Amino acid sequence: MPPRHVLLAVLVSVLWGLNFLAIHASLQQFPPLFLVGLRFALIAVPTILLVPRPQVPLRWLLGYGAGFGTLQFIGLYLGMAAGFPAGLASLVLQSSAPFTVLLGALLLRERLTARRAAGVAVAVSGLALVGLARATDTGWVPFVLVVLGGLGWAFGNLASRQAAAPNPLHLTLWMSVVPPLPMFALSLAVEGPGAIAASFAGPAGAEVALAWAGLGYTILLGTIVGSGIWVWLMARHPAGTVAPFSMLVPVTGLLAGWWVLGDRPALLELLGGVLVVGGVLWATVGSRAAAPLSRPPAVEATVPG
Repeated sequence: MPPRHVLLAVLVSVLWGLNFLAIHASLQQFPPLFLVGLRFALIAVPTILLVPRPQVPLRWLLGYGAGFGTLQFIGLYLGMAAGFPAGLASLVLQSSAPFTVLLGALLLRERLTARRAAGVAVAVSGLALVGLARATDTGWVPFVLVVLGGLGWAFGNLASRQAAAPNPLHLTLWMSVVPPLPMFALSLAVEGPGAIAASFAGPAGAEVALAWAGLGYTILLGTIVGSGIWVWLMARHPAGTVAPFSMLVPVTGLLAGWWVLGDRPALLELLGGVLVVGGVLWATVGSRAAAPLSRPPAVEATVPG
């Protein structure tokens, strides 16, 4: 990759890592389930009006929206709202990669080599360390919710892979049409109209402005700009060349959470993070020569967080 493209790949990783700070800011104002619906509704409206519908089977578009757009963000937003740190969430969400490897082997009959199996085992052991460290602070529930988000991302990966969209960015944008209505209905049932109305009431102070700025960041910079650059790079370079840059996302997320929010990870969490990142890279990047995937799990044309 030429230096300019390397800088673009690093830029995307930084944008996606900072996405978790933006989500944290928005969750200070909006109920988590309603926030998921609002995020995707604001993307869905201009998408329907301006972006051609991707020429893929409807079932894979719906599956992508249900897995990546709905289940992932239910887990992530509920977990963060329950107290899971933003920076650490950027790391735990990488559980999507080993989940994708395992689900690909189980559901798509993709070859699970010894190298991939070892990488998955290392990544899972790292997640277990993070979970053990978190259990003493916030309990198991927030951690499990974010891992559930990683599982949703993995199901979305499989659906997008089966869709084989000619233009992955169009598929990513049209995926946003799926979550809003079910998320708004779920929010009304679980969070209630009172909590939703309260998030729009009150004086417009700095916290309110920061929450809306965070929402705008996730939509414009995190989704549209970040995914657009990523798809552009993936179209010009081998997946294995671009893929490793996605591992900078949790590095950025952890450092940003530490610097901005004061979320200093414990030693056990850092050790678990090293195992997660190392296991993901071992399982998804270095083994393609022996058993190629149509698209490595960690490099789907989507935005983490």
